[in-house]
Order: sequence, then structure tokens, then C-alpha cells
Amino acid sequence: MNGGRLVNRLDRTLIEGLDAFQGLAGEDLDEILARARARRFKRKVAIFQQGADADAFFVLLDGRLKVIQTTAEGQQIIVGFVDPGALFGIAAAFGRRDYPATAIAAAESVTLAWDMSYWNPHVTRYPNVATSALRMLGGRLQEQHTRIREMSTQRVERRIAHVLLRLARQAGRKIESGVEIDFPIARQDLAEMTAATLFTVSRIMSAWEQQGIIEGGRQHIVLRDPHALVKIAEDAGEA
Repeated sequence: MNGGRLVNRLDRTLIEGLDAFQGLAGEDLDEILARARARRFKRKVAIFQQGADADAFFVLLDGRLKVIQTTAEGQQIIVGFVDPGALFGIAAAFGRRDYPATAIAAAESVTLAWDMSYWNPHVTRYPNVATSALRMLGGRLQEQHTRIREMSTQRVERRIAHVLLRLARQAGRKIESGVEIDFPIARQDLAEMTAATLFTVSRIMSAWEQQGIIEGGRQHIVLRDPHALVKIAEDAGEA
């Protein structure tokens, strides 16, 4: 792990409401936390790097993480985001000894980490953790299939609209002017997520700003008219 600041005082209330630990007794939660290390990561700091030894698995307590894969040609692709409460870095769950991607704090974030050697005894003793991990992996796989289909069949405007609507569902909060995506996201991020160029994304986003559909800053997006984005996302025009 890189650059994380240690967080002291672990209490069972940190995890007792999380999906992976539902139904566990208080003493079980205490035992799990006794093995955990808590760290705070500033924005843009990597929790782990693609290809590094997978020596720990994690739960995100607060913040948001961006997951990036680098291709053999050196191109970086955002493959997803990690939401609070989610397990991540669970390479041992699918038989890997290294991390298949890089996880970076998209906003200041707090994690719990356990040694990877604890994964197998952990899921053996607490099957709900394994069930939660399978649900998470299944959800991410389904999202990847959806994104591949969108990139293969949809015009770029539709792809961007779909991504913004997904981010709003995952990390949106109601404010007076609309729905704000509650962590910093740049147009370059949207370009990587939609297989579009930065120029194209910037052109489309600027047009939507002029039309009052979105409100944007350097890394700040508010959906002012989500219904207009839904119409764009559902437009059945050719790619």
C-alpha cells in the first residue's frame, strides 16, 4: 500500500452495517477488526498498483476509488469505481497473486485492509463475505459487458449519457440545481470510460452545458436535467 495515513481506534460500528458483514455477531466483528489496518488516503494517491503483489484485501469505508488498467501499449482505461462499503483488491478470490488493476483515491478515502493470507480462512469462517464478494464481482462483470456493448453499438453521445447516469445512480446527491456527482471527475475520465477522445467529450459536454442539461467545472458535474440525458441515452440512432 502506498501513501496511506494510519487511522486509529477501530470500532465494530465501522463495519456492522456493511453488506459483507451482515448477520455477524459482535464478537465476530471485533475479531475481524483486530486483524485490520485502517488507513486514510488523500485524493490521487494509489492504494495499490497494477501488477504489484496482492498482499492485502480491503473494504472502502469512506470516499471513492477509481480503478484503472494499463494496456500493454501503455493506454490507461478506467474500468470502474469503488463505492463506500465495497470489498476490493480481492485478488485471491479469483486465484491471482497480483493486482489486475490500480486503485486510486478519486476523493479522500478511508479503507480497512487485511493481509491476503487471511482471505481463505476469513471466507471459510464467514461465508457471507464470500457471497458478498461474488455479488460484487458479478455486478462488475455485468457492468463491463454493458460498457462493451455500448462502445460497440452506440454513438458517443449515448455512451457519455449512460456513464453520467450510472455515476449519478452510484454517487449522486440531490442539490438545488439538480443531481451532483459527489466526487471529482474530469472530462479525461469520461473519455477513458467511453472510448472517446478528450476533444469529443469536451465538445459534447460544452454543448450540454449551453443547453442547460449539465453544469460542469474542471472536475465537477451536476446533472441539471437528468430526463434530457435519459432521452439521449435511449436514442436508438446508429453508432
